[in-house]
Amino acid sequence: MSIVMRIDSHHHVWDLSVRPQGWMVGEALNPIKKNFSINDLRQAITGCGIDKTVVVQTVTNYDETPELLALADADDLVAGVVGFLKIDSADAISYLDKYEGMTGFKYLVGIRDIAHDYEDVGYLAKPQVIKNVQELGRRGLVYDLLTKTPHMRAAINLVKACPDTKFVLDHISKPYIAKGEMQPWADQITELASFENVVVKVSGLFTEADWKNWKQSDFSPYLEHITKSFTPKRMMFGSDWPVCLLAATYRQTVDLIEEFTKSFSISEKNDFWANTANRIYNLKLI
Repeated sequence: MSIVMRIDSHHHVWDLSVRPQGWMVGEALNPIKKNFSINDLRQAITGCGIDKTVVVQTVTNYDETPELLALADADDLVAGVVGFLKIDSADAISYLDKYEGMTGFKYLVGIRDIAHDYEDVGYLAKPQVIKNVQELGRRGLVYDLLTKTPHMRAAINLVKACPDTKFVLDHISKPYIAKGEMQPWADQITELASFENVVVKVSGLFTEADWKNWKQSDFSPYLEHITKSFTPKRMMFGSDWPVCLLAATYRQTVDLIEEFTKSFSISEKNDFWANTANRIYNLKLI
């Protein structure tokens, strides 16, 4: 028995001539201040065994998601789209209704908002957010949690209030790897993992480490804690390409994760590399 499939559950594309990426502030991000297309990704994944992907929104702009849906409809590599809603807005669901009439809507598997960039660390626990995320659950859509440690308490409260919605925690909640800090992140991960409707993306690791001088052992305590808390059955691989290019190539990203998962059983590897993402997002694999 061998690994059946590999899914990259988290990558982006953007065209800066269509719209700016407002989060690209500062010279440090210069390496990714250029266009990245699905064909660029196809080249990047060569030799990495990636069969399907999930493309994820990057900006708080309602024009982006229809473009991603059309991309998924046109390109067999993309099996799902995590689109955008301003999730604290009273009219958020009306935009979801508009998505329903668009080409590629069947590929919309989840929704995300850029919660970790908002000053209000309690954003995810706002009553309107809870109401909207509950509606996502009723419609069979996942909510991706984009958080850093200060936002985790609100994320936990949101999950508590939405037992019928599936959640995916992006980037293992961006722990402060470069500083070697484990707490309070570790305790919050343990608490969040106690809710069976939450799974986690093992993604976005490199950009939380020392971009120039990271090593495998820097990530080990965080990955070990995630594995202990969630188990491979509730974990999935994500590259965070092209953001990862700030600190690592696509191949280096896969190499790190292959080393991390080498002790997993075949069934655990299948869960990690494909089954969790497919089960949670209900991806269009054919």
